[in-house]
Amino acid sequence: MKTHVFKSTGLLLLFGLLMNLQYSNAQDRKLSRQELKEVRKARMEANFIVLDSILNSKNFVLRADYLRDDWGVNIPVISNLNFILVNEEGGVLQTGSPAGIGYNGVGGVTAKGMLGRWEMTSNNKNLTYTVRFNLVTNLGNYDVLMHVGANGNASATISGLGPGKLTWSGYLLPVEDSRIYEGQITTI
Repeated sequence: MKTHVFKSTGLLLLFGLLMNLQYSNAQDRKLSRQELKEVRKARMEANFIVLDSILNSKNFVLRADYLRDDWGVNIPVISNLNFILVNEEGGVLQTGSPAGIGYNGVGGVTAKGMLGRWEMTSNNKNLTYTVRFNLVTNLGNYDVLMHVGANGNASATISGLGPGKLTWSGYLLPVEDSRIYEGQITTI
């Protein structure tokens, strides 16, 4: 009887070790290109759904890594000082630089106001969103046209009543994850 229990236990242990080795070898195996493509696609589709809820909640920040002017000149900027914030209370457009004091105390301009018109469309094939809204601030009315990809990359072109446009390019994040520094509201 003891021999039979010992053999059964030994066989179970041996079987467990073999399964463990097989499982670990399966984990070490590199994924094929097709499998990697499927994993990336699934990840992008999941991100697309998360972005939908973030954009519909109107509670997000576009942290800019670059600002681009009408002539296509890209200027690298500090992302926690250069952003577009949208939340329940309204919105904020801010530019800033650590090099100077500026109108807002952080080397730039801060315009805060209420959201006006809001339109959002999605492209399920390309997994992108287009958001168009109006921001009425103390410095004027601004039209914002934002394009957001499922990977979180975003760009927003801002135009006012006068000539000229400015484009913020960076990443879209929920407000609670954004870690931005809002300067003083600019008054002119």
